[in-house]
Amino acid sequence: MKDEENMIRLVLLGGPGSGKGTQADILKKELEMVKLSTGDLLRREIQEDSGLGIEAKSYMDRGELVPDSVMIGILEKITADFEKEQQSYILDGFPRTIPQAEALLKMMEKQGVALTMALLIDVPEEELVRRLSSRWTCMSCSATVGYPEGKPDNAVCPQCGGELYQRDDDKRETILNRMSVYKKNTEPLIAYFEKKGLLEKVAGTGGPVAVSERIKTLFKEKGIV
Repeated sequence: MKDEENMIRLVLLGGPGSGKGTQADILKKELEMVKLSTGDLLRREIQEDSGLGIEAKSYMDRGELVPDSVMIGILEKITADFEKEQQSYILDGFPRTIPQAEALLKMMEKQGVALTMALLIDVPEEELVRRLSSRWTCMSCSATVGYPEGKPDNAVCPQCGGELYQRDDDKRETILNRMSVYKKNTEPLIAYFEKKGLLEKVAGTGGPVAVSERIKTLFKEKGIV
């Protein structure tokens, strides 16, 4: 819990393999924040069988995307409770588009609050590709293991000794396509938050602890913690 003036309302951005999920978990634990992903928002409302949840499920059952208006409605409902409780929160994976970002800021304006920042975990594309393409999966127990410097020829599963293979999703060609989609969708969003004066960047290279320390330093510099 935070005093109202110290509440943190954070949008977390970063490419696949950037480690933003790990950093969200660290912030959640160390700053007592709630992490919300699109999936979290939808599951909560559907489980509660709320009007918005029923509407969202009707789209999902048809294999359609849930409209932005419904997502913002769900988000507004949940964050209204957070504002009453003075509970800081992280949005991980939302917004994904400029219209969603515009709707988010409009929602906050309606609540009489402001986004603290949009934080980008910034990692060079080649490093993201290297991280993602280093993952191998065990054919026997489905455990995954990473070989950032390349898989040794004699490598086996460290858990059961089974044979390792690389899933199509973890192959370089597939990952490069994912990167292309990410850049197409996210670069305009990054530019939008930057133009609004809300974007902050931290280098996402190095281990999780090093990245976490950079985020803490940034927060201290901004007087957030």
